[in-house]
Amino acid sequence: MRALVLVIFLLFFVVPVLWLVLAATKTDEQLVHDNPLSPGSWTALRHNWDALTAYQGDAIFQWLGNSALYSFVALAITLCVTIPAGYALAMTEFRGRRTLLVATLIVMLMPNATLVVPLFLEVNAVHLIGSMWSIILPYSFYPFGVYLTYIYFSTALPKDLLAAAKIDGCSEFGVFRRIALPLAAPVIALVGFFGFVANWTNYFLPYVLMPDSRQFPVQVGLGTLLNNVPQFNPTAGTVEVQRPELALATLLAIIPVLVVFLFSQRFLVTGMLAGATKE
Repeated sequence: MRALVLVIFLLFFVVPVLWLVLAATKTDEQLVHDNPLSPGSWTALRHNWDALTAYQGDAIFQWLGNSALYSFVALAITLCVTIPAGYALAMTEFRGRRTLLVATLIVMLMPNATLVVPLFLEVNAVHLIGSMWSIILPYSFYPFGVYLTYIYFSTALPKDLLAAAKIDGCSEFGVFRRIALPLAAPVIALVGFFGFVANWTNYFLPYVLMPDSRQFPVQVGLGTLLNNVPQFNPTAGTVEVQRPELALATLLAIIPVLVVFLFSQRFLVTGMLAGATKE
């Protein structure tokens, strides 16, 4: 049974990624006619790299830079908003607390596509269409992060420790800054990772809000490349993109998420297990 599960995992997850890596090392002819899991060559990989970087004057690097800017600025705002909000919902009592928590859960469960039109209307009302803030500000308010932080502080933070600090004369903000925040490193890493991935992989909202292709994040840029692959779009323009070049661009879009995961995986495991057991 264990072997069967591993085989299924290999087929559905590892094989497609391996195919994608190998596809970037082939010519378009080899990609179609050779064995799907056969390796290509460094020469083909170099040719695909040169062709990809030449597309619209290094547009791929512009898109990657835009994604990094949007994602990291939004992530900084997200952490500044999400962690205090989750702490307030978990550890303080105020009028409307339950209503705010229910609203957070409802927004968290709504598909992102359903929010595109109201977000577009809001951003248009403050004349931010086409600016980087039209992407960063909607990214910055992350209901799932608020809920994760709320669960962490509700289940994993010793309330006796906070009460002792208040008895010693520490204010509510002092308790949060001196005690709760240092103990919240695992959930901060967890919210940070999920927030970064959500920002990096968002496609629909930037596609609607960004009219200039030089402002696209890499996910929208990949859509542009896909539209110029003749096999996928018979009406592609004169600047054609081959399938191995598209595979290489996809790998470049994946690498930043992989790097962030590798650096934060220890905290991610701790954050996921926080509150699973209680003394």
